[in-house]
Amino acid sequence: MIVKHLSNLIGTIDDVDTETWNSRRLLLGKDKMGFSLNDTLIKEGTETLIWYKNHVEAVYCIEGVGEIEVIGGETYPITPGMMYALNGHEKHYLRARSQMRMICVFNPPLTGREVHDEEGTYPLL
Repeated sequence: MIVKHLSNLIGTIDDVDTETWNSRRLLLGKDKMGFSLNDTLIKEGTETLIWYKNHVEAVYCIEGVGEIEVIGGETYPITPGMMYALNGHEKHYLRARSQMRMICVFNPPLTGREVHDEEGTYPLL
């Protein structure tokens, strides 16, 4: 059994902070669960280009408001209780009107140090 608490991750190597988001990585590939689980803060007033070519992701918003714009497609409002799943590797913009708190699940699982490259992609490690 794996038991972790968010407060014990803050400020550690599993707390990845960038200009537009802060991802607290609760489960990683090393935990051997077949997926990873993050508690992520999207910073207010930011826009992030994201394209998970190597992963699928499910996201559940628990706090804040914003939107996801699929490039060449629709724009969806994000509010608490909204879930979206990037099952087609959709390239998109994520925008936060207020700080958003998101629970994110990735497959294949993350190693823990991933950040978006110039294409918005996480490498497959």
